[in-house]
Amino acid sequence: MHNIDKTAYIVFILFGFGLLNACRKDTIPATEETFHFSKGLYLLNEGNMSMNKASLDFYDFTTGTYERDVYKRANPSIVLGLGDVGNDIQLYGGKLYIAVNASNKIEVLDAFTARRIKAIDLINCRNITTANGKVYVSSYNASIAMGPNSPNGKVVEIDTLSLNISREVAVGRQPEGLAVSNNKLYVANSGGYNPDAYERTLSVIDLSSFKELKRIEVAINLHQVKVNRQGRVYVTSRGDYDNKHAGLFIIDPNTDHMVEELNKPVSNFWLDDNKMYAYAMEWDSNQQKNTILFHSFLLTDLNNDFPYIDSDVASRITIPYGIAVDANTKHIYLTDAKNYVSPGTLYEFNAAGKLLRSFETGDIPAHMAFLGN
Repeated sequence: MHNIDKTAYIVFILFGFGLLNACRKDTIPATEETFHFSKGLYLLNEGNMSMNKASLDFYDFTTGTYERDVYKRANPSIVLGLGDVGNDIQLYGGKLYIAVNASNKIEVLDAFTARRIKAIDLINCRNITTANGKVYVSSYNASIAMGPNSPNGKVVEIDTLSLNISREVAVGRQPEGLAVSNNKLYVANSGGYNPDAYERTLSVIDLSSFKELKRIEVAINLHQVKVNRQGRVYVTSRGDYDNKHAGLFIIDPNTDHMVEELNKPVSNFWLDDNKMYAYAMEWDSNQQKNTILFHSFLLTDLNNDFPYIDSDVASRITIPYGIAVDANTKHIYLTDAKNYVSPGTLYEFNAAGKLLRSFETGDIPAHMAFLGN
């Protein structure tokens, strides 16, 4: 009996020593990497909800290398990494602003090193735009929860010097994309938490007073808002994922009236000079599959569209999820989220739509920002 007890004691000690060593290994901080980026493309991977898998990649145009997960590598002491669901990214004044919506925060990074400067608390933050030394972020103003009783959302203004929220204004339910034109902020109200009663308006905010001037009737379930060089406002609707198709609508900022509607579906798009590069992905309930289109338009002639990437590559993209065009080289960047739970792909095409190269990304590659353009 004594021998058995002694053996058990030795096993216990060895087991405890093993655990202690394991704990020691786990508590050793990872080495902080120092990046010196100057020109390239940041790619924000959304990651899967509730898994803290949002991540940030960087495609270095100077060296031609693709760096995975640079946020975690530059900030190893931040326990949960970038966080839960990276929803938008904007680069402004040497800083990178990232909305991490399920983690209820805006990460502010040094754009050249990817190191955190500050995290700003904002519940269910969604999309970001910038103007006149300020950063504007839409917020659902409530926790993630489907249902008819969700409150109105809001937009906050962040001062880029203090990195504090300086003003806020109420808008419609579940606001998404936003953009500035003619000293006004246009905000897409989606109402997406209540599909039985989608919102269908675009809030117009006066930037001087930071008050809502009006709401423009556009279409249900509005999503993205972008502005071209002439100040025209382009707004997408996601439809109802069934009978009402996704679409794109154009607002004149001088009159705040809708002046044109595109007769083809648009899920996501990028404006460059006088062109719009777009893709659409809609579920076809009759064929029980997604219908995917890649088309571009001259902004002066939205009735005629033309393809902008090789059809053989287009056919390989399963879930198009992000798009960007380099203003200098006119290279086109498209992402494929594949099955939403495994690493995606970033494709780079030249101006003629020929595939140059591709890279494996994090999960759900979605939002891009150019550094050094």
